Parts: sequence; C-alpha cells; structure tokens
Amino acid sequence: KSMLFLGFLLAFLGLALPGTQGRIISRCEMVKILRRNGFQGFEGTTVADWMCLVKHESGYNTKAYNNNGPSRDYGIFQINSKYWCNDGRTAGATNGCHISCSKLQDDNIEDDIRCAKKIAREAHGLSPWYGWKNYCRGRNLSSYVKGC
Repeated sequence: KSMLFLGFLLAFLGLALPGTQGRIISRCEMVKILRRNGFQGFEGTTVADWMCLVKHESGYNTKAYNNNGPSRDYGIFQINSKYWCNDGRTAGATNGCHISCSKLQDDNIEDDIRCAKKIAREAHGLSPWYGWKNYCRGRNLSSYVKGC
C-alpha cells in the first residue's frame, strides 16, 4: 500500500509542478531554430558559435537559472538581470530588453532570441557571454552543427 501511495504522490507532484525542469531543446532542433532566426553571420558570428554558447550557458534548457551574487542569469541564453531583464530583485538593473526575466524561462524562446540578438548587436559579438568566451571563442565548433 505504501508503494502505491508513493506512486500516486510522485505522479501528483509531477503534475502539480509543471516545467520545473524546463524544456531541453535537442541539438539539431536548436540548430534549425537559430538558422531560421538569422543567426548565421549575425554580428560576425556563426550558428556553431551560438550552439556552443547555448550548450555551455544553459545545456539547451529553457528554464536554466544561475545566481551570480547580486544578479542572475535566465533562460536558454542565460540573459542577465543586471542589464537585460527585470526580475524585481536585482538592484540597479537597467532592463535593456524591456522584459520580465521570468519570460526568459518559458518554453517560447522568441523573446529570448530577440534579447540575445540585441545583446550581441550592442556588443558586436558574443563577448558578454562567459560560456562562449571560455569554451568556444577561437575553437573549431563544427561538431555543434554536424549532421543537422
């Protein structure tokens, strides 16, 4: 009986807490999304650059979250609350993308894409992302798009 109860409890919690893990977008699906949204050649970058960035920043997870002390990073592109989104908690935030940070953690990544492109446009590249600087810049990234 206790195992049956535990099973029901786990099923209930799974339904009651939707999306706590987030959607993990497959590698080739993410390649298609980036190509469809004009990332190839955008500000001198390639789809492979963006794929490497997304892999190392969020693991392709739309709900990714990282606490940086005074600020936080949100969503698949790990967009920072100090400069780009409003989480209602980050002191001195500027909200450059005019968006709530929570919108960057849902499964619709259209607004994430607009904001990521704005960041890259203003920076003339991907230097604002430490995941890209530390793991992608200057490396052969062809494996991120291979077979897609």
